Amino acid sequence: MPLLLLSGCFSLIPKGVPPPPIPLAGSNAALVGTYRGPLAAGLGLRDANARAALAAFATSCPRLTQRKDASGLTRPDDWAPACAAATSWPMEDAAGFFGKFFETATVARGEAFVTGYYEPEIAGVRTRRPGYDVPVYRMPPDLVRARVGDAPPMPDGGQPLGRYDETGRFVAYFDRMAIESGALSGKGLEIAWVADPAELFFLQVQGSGRLRAPDGTVMRLGYGGQNGHPYTGIGSVMRARGLIGSKPGQYPGSMQGILRYLHENPAEGRALMQQNKSYVFFREATGAGTVGALNVPVTPRTTLAADPAFVPLGAPVWLQMEGAPHVSGLWVAQDTGGAIKGANRFDSFWGAGEDARTIAGGMSARGQALILLPKGTLARLNGQ
Repeated sequence: MPLLLLSGCFSLIPKGVPPPPIPLAGSNAALVGTYRGPLAAGLGLRDANARAALAAFATSCPRLTQRKDASGLTRPDDWAPACAAATSWPMEDAAGFFGKFFETATVARGEAFVTGYYEPEIAGVRTRRPGYDVPVYRMPPDLVRARVGDAPPMPDGGQPLGRYDETGRFVAYFDRMAIESGALSGKGLEIAWVADPAELFFLQVQGSGRLRAPDGTVMRLGYGGQNGHPYTGIGSVMRARGLIGSKPGQYPGSMQGILRYLHENPAEGRALMQQNKSYVFFREATGAGTVGALNVPVTPRTTLAADPAFVPLGAPVWLQMEGAPHVSGLWVAQDTGGAIKGANRFDSFWGAGEDARTIAGGMSARGQALILLPKGTLARLNGQ
């Protein structure tokens, strides 16, 4: 959604629980405050969890040691000692690796909110046929960033996405309603066709997935890009309208409950989906697995999507979640998502299949987060 997807990241905040705070524009971890946490060696890492996290961290290192850290916490060479040791470190002492090379830090107050995402599989084909009439589009060539001076910059200083119209004026790109109404028809952008528009909507929310044809063949889709419009969670819209909850006539507040509403109310459901003006484009994925925002394969039960303004992409993250022992433990921030914004806001990846769909669709947990940083990072940040 990541998946950006990268992970489009389905999230729904339970009734009565306030949404996580949205950070001020332009803020990052260095600006909101980062504080020393407990010793990494004292986290009590489980063997299997530590081994999976070490493998994911090692996979991330080629990117981690090259890219600029938007959080303001680290520099590429900070990671060099840990990355040099990661590939040859004995897996039977994976917990010892994190204790040797890392210190923990709390960003802001460390109060974390975690949802889940997965790799969906829906009915789809490469060539249009009866019953498969919903197009899957690749990234349009006219979707570009504005030239400097043609549009106000975004809060992070970057140029916005949009298109240049027939007069040469930079304008916002087509939103979901316009695209679903045919704005891109006849342009040769279709890479596949699916049977169910609601299932495609959630595939876009996740940011990647699989299409399975009637003959059993599978086409894997990766994130291609996004139209530049902000993401709106339709779960929040439904809750505001009283459509989801625990009262008679309301739908369950989960991905499955929302999907049921969309299927049972097709006209209203289409209008509801169009409340989310964001639209995701895809590409055919031909690599070994799903790739996240860090451009490395994501790992079920190990990869987190995070806001790179608050977590260095590639960094290990320790989660301690209330009432969710299956989420608590060590993860690695390898992805991002349109709905994953702010300090300590995360999306956990659960893989593919029905179990992953069930876990991710109902995932909503709160607790504490610690970012694992290379030893010496906090002293440098504090000028010591």
